[in-house]
Amino acid sequence: MCAFVFTTHAQTLASNTKNTSRLIAEFSLFNWSQTTHDFGKIKVNKPVTYEFSFINAGEAPLVITSVQASCGCTVAKYTKDPVSPGSSGFVTATYNAAKVGVFTKTVTVNANTEAGSMQLTIKGEVVE
Repeated sequence: MCAFVFTTHAQTLASNTKNTSRLIAEFSLFNWSQTTHDFGKIKVNKPVTYEFSFINAGEAPLVITSVQASCGCTVAKYTKDPVSPGSSGFVTATYNAAKVGVFTKTVTVNANTEAGSMQLTIKGEVVE
């Protein structure tokens, strides 16, 4: 009886390990062309936009569930449809500077990747 319980338990552990490895392998994976963009010097009250592009380097379709800018001065748009493995997608960040000075803003991208979220950064200097 003890041998039966041990053998069954060992098979269950082996099965769970196999399933866990399979789930990890089936995550989607961002491969960004870059994750930071420097606009350099920009004019006050003149919106600027940058498109961050990525390829899904994972084994499962990549789904962006939400994108959140760090402030109201930045608006983000993104690929709404699932991105198949090997296909590309985008997140755009539009910054509208209301005051002069150096800025650094982030856009948090939430998706079905192993990490769950990641940040993109835009920066520059606003001049008159």
